[in-house]
Amino acid sequence: MLFRAHADGRFELNGQMLRCAIGKAGAIAATDKREGDNKSPTGTWVMREVWYRPDVYRGGPKTALPLHATRPDDGWCDAPGDPNYNRPVLLPYPASAERMWRDDNVYDLVVILGHNDRPPVPGMGSAIFMHLARDGYPGTEGCVALARPDLEALLAVAKPGDAVEIVAD
Repeated sequence: MLFRAHADGRFELNGQMLRCAIGKAGAIAATDKREGDNKSPTGTWVMREVWYRPDVYRGGPKTALPLHATRPDDGWCDAPGDPNYNRPVLLPYPASAERMWRDDNVYDLVVILGHNDRPPVPGMGSAIFMHLARDGYPGTEGCVALARPDLEALLAVAKPGDAVEIVAD
């Protein structure tokens, strides 16, 4: 199944149009994506796995996708010069890495998207996820963000091999 996020904040799920947030600076062709540009890369990205807070989702969310229970020391390397760029790491980590166990709840539920990961190209963007939206749907640093019930509904129907397409419109 293909799920579609539009740059204007629409998200297609099972024939319904939902609200979403994308990059603060909009969307850009994946070939032009750069680390830290606050843009979502256009293209089709396979949903690799779901990371979830086990203290929020006891037993994990309902989905057929592979699951990973996030730990307090989980991070994601966003340092282009590091050999673990755009890969999970354990914190503390000697290079720049995003904390995956957060207090603001946006990473209670995270879908790892297959952007720039096989293999990662330094500087072409890291940590492109689908995660929970903040109140008011402000822009992300390049991710797609949905309301909790919408992301949960998506995960309930998603299967291995399904993808999210980000379109610029």
